[in-house]
Amino acid sequence: MFAHGFGCDQHMWREVAKAFELDFRTVLFDHVGAGRSDLSAYDSAKYGNLSGYAADVVEIGNVLGLHDAIFVGHSVSAMIGALAAQKAPGMFSKLVMVGPSPRYVDDGDYVGGLSAEQVEELLEFLAENHLGWSAAMAPAIMGNADRPELGEALTNSFCATDPAIAREFARVTFLSDNRADLPHLTVETLVLQCQQDIIAPTKVGEWVHGQLPKSTYVLLNATGHCPNLSAPGEVTAAIRAFV
Repeated sequence: MFAHGFGCDQHMWREVAKAFELDFRTVLFDHVGAGRSDLSAYDSAKYGNLSGYAADVVEIGNVLGLHDAIFVGHSVSAMIGALAAQKAPGMFSKLVMVGPSPRYVDDGDYVGGLSAEQVEELLEFLAENHLGWSAAMAPAIMGNADRPELGEALTNSFCATDPAIAREFARVTFLSDNRADLPHLTVETLVLQCQQDIIAPTKVGEWVHGQLPKSTYVLLNATGHCPNLSAPGEVTAAIRAFV
């Protein structure tokens, strides 16, 4: 099961997912509020924290009868997958976290990569100018300045997201704190870390690895926050070696 991050949809996994279709049953979906999901199903109360999104993952898994499945989550969906695995023991035997962050805001000795002030400025900018925020932030988040088409693809994805839902999902994402959940995650987990990632710096990936009881850490050659787009072959190889 492949789960996308904030501002994206299931198409962000297209190059990676198709590499597994011959050997695995693959599941792709859009979080409510993203892609071609039913926007009328969005509920601010339910999706006011990541647990609501994790409940959806579990619901999909139950409908499909998933057992001992592999969950691959990018960015915020890494933590959504961790919560889902705890909600439904046995549904997932392995997790793959791509660019994970249990908390994006610095807190004492914990380095999340962003200060509280930076996050508030980011959220205010998004609330005031969704399209402007998308055009400014997407290329920076993607990285790979020498390949501007990647930044453009992410910009288009951000711009296609419903602005009101994007504001709420952004706040839930960037103000989340799932650090306490990691030590209780008992399934095998692969942590895939990119270099030069402004959203989930290397220290964050290392911290996640150190908190998980059964984890493998791989520092990719890929740069930026979206290796599923910028380096799908490398991501695929790392996942195959793990599963």
